[in-house]
Amino acid sequence: MSVLESLSPRALAAPESGIVEVITYARGQEGLIPLWAGEGDLPSPDFINRAASDALLAGETFYTWQRGIPELREALSRYYARHFSVSLSSDHFYVTGSGMHAIMLAAQALTSPGDELVYLSPAWPNIVAATELGGAKAVALPLDFANGAWSLDLQKLESLVSPKTRAIFVNTPSNPTGWTASREELAAILAIARRHGIWIIADEIYALYHYGEGVRAPSFLDVMEPGERVIFANSFSKNWSMTGWRVGWLVAPPEMGQVIENLVQYSNSGVAQFLQRGCVAALDHGDDFFRENFARARQSRDILCDTLIATNRVETLKPQGALYAFLKVDGITDSRQAALDIVDRVQVALAPGSAFGPGGAEFLRACFLRDPKKVRVAADRLADYILGL
Repeated sequence: MSVLESLSPRALAAPESGIVEVITYARGQEGLIPLWAGEGDLPSPDFINRAASDALLAGETFYTWQRGIPELREALSRYYARHFSVSLSSDHFYVTGSGMHAIMLAAQALTSPGDELVYLSPAWPNIVAATELGGAKAVALPLDFANGAWSLDLQKLESLVSPKTRAIFVNTPSNPTGWTASREELAAILAIARRHGIWIIADEIYALYHYGEGVRAPSFLDVMEPGERVIFANSFSKNWSMTGWRVGWLVAPPEMGQVIENLVQYSNSGVAQFLQRGCVAALDHGDDFFRENFARARQSRDILCDTLIATNRVETLKPQGALYAFLKVDGITDSRQAALDIVDRVQVALAPGSAFGPGGAEFLRACFLRDPKKVRVAADRLADYILGL
């Protein structure tokens, strides 16, 4: 028996990331403009770095609180009061080793082998992999796409709920589509969950990256009652340019506290305390930095979308939220091969829509949280490529 044959079938079934494939292929190429991954081009700001480095130099290098240091959980409570107008005690918050870790723990807490989790597709592929590595089945509901816009069919959503369903996963604003649920849609999704006695896992990592009315996207916090079966997964990565820190959080009913603490203990045993000090600084003093990131995202979104829409070969509208243009290009049916070809021919790196599951195969994803000048160059290169097809 070979080494691979002796491994767990579940581990062997874990898919290679289609996003990482393009990154590996293109990394290091001269003149490349990378719009492949969901991160900006600004490093973490000094005030966050200093808080972490001061704690590191002060010796905060020991084992720490499994749920997160009290100061960080209290800072999360303040953040939600400021941005979501809700009063949640620190007992609702749990610090995780990235947003990915938060999603994995939520799936572990709610599903067992043989259970089902319904999710909206196209979707960040790690959601599906995290669910299925735990033995549950991820059931996709493709969003509808017409005239450049994405929409949710609530009747189709409810039709996918079966006796095996334990949760509905909702990412809004969406990676990769930019689809953003209205308050009314969130209330309707919550009503479906109530009728069937199931949970909602709400990924609201892009809630503040909202280009419509209001200072943020609608949230399940706007429509739910206290104690409802909703778990929120989030991350420090996008708002404060902290992707490499690998710190996230969960918002969950306090009754789940010991269960989540146990899951943390047996996965990563907690986040380094000095990193958490940087996260406190991000929450308490990072609103101005986030506004800088948001302004760059809005400007670059407009540059990229306006340029590509003007080719009359790209079917898309400016996204309502998040950090991505999900592009359907006339003449492209194999997004994986197209992504590799675009790297070679015009030195722009995009993520193939095929990496994002059902409904995504004909699309390409571009992350626009970058210097608007660089995005303009990338947009012009892409327009030339598209017009040459």
